[in-house]
Amino acid sequence: MTRERVEMIRARLTEAFAPERLEVEDESHKHIGHAGASTGLGHFKVEIVSKAFAGKNQLERHRMVYAALGEAMQTDIHAVNVYPKTPDEA
Repeated sequence: MTRERVEMIRARLTEAFAPERLEVEDESHKHIGHAGASTGLGHFKVEIVSKAFAGKNQLERHRMVYAALGEAMQTDIHAVNVYPKTPDEA
């Protein structure tokens, strides 16, 4: 299931942002015993570099990523650490 979730995240973010760089890491193993882990939903780290973030502050960038992930934020993802950058910032 983890591999499928990582691929789903990659696909949605690639479609939404055409990133120059995208790293998606499943960090669920770091949260064993955490209340959120008991639901079976995953914890992920996303590093993404895209021109789409130009002119946006960090809060706006995070909201853009959450919107691109859509319903997966309720069905597959418990938490996601997002590190969004523009190409100039990378």
